[in-house]
Amino acid sequence: MTDQTQKDFLVEESLRRRSELSSPENRLDRMIEIRAVEGKLQSLFNDGFIRGSTHLSNGQEAISVGIAATITTSDWVTCTYRGHGTALSLGVTPTAVVGEIAGRVIGCVGGLGGSMHLCGVEVGLLPTFAIVGAGYPVAAGAALTAQYQGTSDIAVAICGDGATNIGAFYETLNLASIWKLPVIFVVENNLYGEYSRIQLTTPIEDLAQRADSFAMPGVIVDGQDLDAVMDAMTAAVSRARAGEGPTLLEMKTYRYSGHSRADQANYRPAGELDEWLLRDPINLYAHSLGISDAELEERRRVINAEVDMATEVALASPEPPIADLFEFV
Repeated sequence: MTDQTQKDFLVEESLRRRSELSSPENRLDRMIEIRAVEGKLQSLFNDGFIRGSTHLSNGQEAISVGIAATITTSDWVTCTYRGHGTALSLGVTPTAVVGEIAGRVIGCVGGLGGSMHLCGVEVGLLPTFAIVGAGYPVAAGAALTAQYQGTSDIAVAICGDGATNIGAFYETLNLASIWKLPVIFVVENNLYGEYSRIQLTTPIEDLAQRADSFAMPGVIVDGQDLDAVMDAMTAAVSRARAGEGPTLLEMKTYRYSGHSRADQANYRPAGELDEWLLRDPINLYAHSLGISDAELEERRRVINAEVDMATEVALASPEPPIADLFEFV
């Protein structure tokens, strides 16, 4: 199979994978897959297969799956460098994600973007952003395009809690409200902006309050509960498609890992991680579906094996040639 044939196959797989999210059990499997892929990425980084940095989203899987399950492939999504879970949820395959982050031709951007710049236009994922808050105005632009063209498409902009202190956040929410753009602003409030806890940088605890300044709904959501995420997204999607304007959703969540790669997160209070692990989104959703611990472990075993196989395929792909440096300039 040629590299191009492989990439065409992965695009078809992305679309198929996206359709699977109509099933609750497949949504559970997707969360398990995200956790497995990110565990594999950390291992590959430690073994020297990944250059640069990686930013994991383990613990936040319910948010990305809940978003993907409530929008269509013609809607647009922007997210941050912590976007592996978003890409996988929207349908980008583990092979394409691992291949991209490992700098291989089979990657979703041909191995040129790396961990911070995943993309899957066939499933609505615009290139992810390394600049904090930069995806918000781009999502507003995608929403304006849909509004101008008279389609029912919407945009979803995902950022972390730290980005709500960035000028682009305020400017975008203001304009989106004035023009009633069909856009949903999702804040993944995992309590830490890089290495700083939120109370050291932000004077309010509930970031959804900031929606009041822009006359749009601000909703606090339990980001560990997939059903709660989907309910909040469904209401916001309906509002956006009906021409009623934007919504700000604050997802209360927690990332288990540090900010990036080798960060051990020693700045976190003792016991904080353990408390959040008690409300692990995968376990919560599995139990809500009546799935036993034994069945959950078997699902993890099968999906981990699938991720291992996808990783082998990704690493067998060549690195992009030096000439590609100038191909897209």
